[in-house]
Amino acid sequence: MSGLIVPPGQGRRLATRAQDVTFKVTAADGSASSIFEVVVPPGFDVGAHSHSHSQEFFYVLEGELELFAFEPTERTEDTWHDWVSSDGARATRAVAGSCMFVPPGCPHAFRNPTDRPARMLFQSSPSPEHERYFEEIVEIFTAGRSVDSDAVERMRERYDVQQITPLRFTPPVPAQAVPAPSVPERSAPAGSGRR
Repeated sequence: MSGLIVPPGQGRRLATRAQDVTFKVTAADGSASSIFEVVVPPGFDVGAHSHSHSQEFFYVLEGELELFAFEPTERTEDTWHDWVSSDGARATRAVAGSCMFVPPGCPHAFRNPTDRPARMLFQSSPSPEHERYFEEIVEIFTAGRSVDSDAVERMRERYDVQQITPLRFTPPVPAQAVPAPSVPERSAPAGSGRR
């Protein structure tokens, strides 16, 4: 029996404008968990959701994310950003080295509220559910000019994703370069010797 070593930058990569996922360890490798490296672009919000029988683990490798994993005192349909738990927990700014464990049934989410990409290690059990989820969502995201929301909902039902608030991707608008005001040249005073 042999183990598996995956060098940096290696693995099967699935990328769209909204997600960049590299498969590191999969069910095909004999693993009970699927492990991915995920680049989270600025402005991406996965939306609050839960899984009835899957558990997940997130580890921030680089950059900064906002994370939460708790049942709020009140669920709102639009956003999870201001949710509070019964013991006062709120979403947390997570920097490199931070991690989040999510047991089955626990609402959770992540988003990148910064203007720089973040990178995380993501583990989902049991495999291969999330592998198939990522494969199908890439197909849906790249199938046409707009995303088929009905296809996304059917896919979520197949892969144990109960979406609570919407997935959103609103990249920050780059600041427009403002040209420096032009300064008129001054002419040299008479008799200054300049020509």
